[in-house]
Amino acid sequence: MALFSRGLVVTLVLSMAAAGVGTWIGARYVDRDQRKPTLHEFVHEKLALTSAQTAQLEGLEQDFAVRRRAREAELRAANAALAAAIQTRHEYSPEVQAAVERFHHTMGELQKETILHVLDMRKVLTPAQAAQYDGRIAEALTEDGR
Repeated sequence: MALFSRGLVVTLVLSMAAAGVGTWIGARYVDRDQRKPTLHEFVHEKLALTSAQTAQLEGLEQDFAVRRRAREAELRAANAALAAAIQTRHEYSPEVQAAVERFHHTMGELQKETILHVLDMRKVLTPAQAAQYDGRIAEALTEDGR
């Protein structure tokens, strides 16, 4: 019985690993051709940046990554508070409402910081690059997920 169980576990682990690798390959190489590039990919691959622009943008991106991670940690904490508040009384209590408001406030702050980051990145671009960038931003903000 133990041999059967060990074989089953090994088979499951190998199957999960193969599925994970297949998913990664699909997302990394196959799906890339079927989706629009991310804003980061667009800026770095389509705008023919100078080395000075690349260096400036990398600095902006590193600074924003720190702020974004901090806001995302705040969002996780707000969700944890919401879960605890719901579990406490199983109703839309003042604690639940406060947790929801905390989450919404933090999400709004993250959105503001993201917009400021996008605008800061634009300042690094030439007018021709900025025009392309503006078009990509408009597309990103109006896409319907298809």
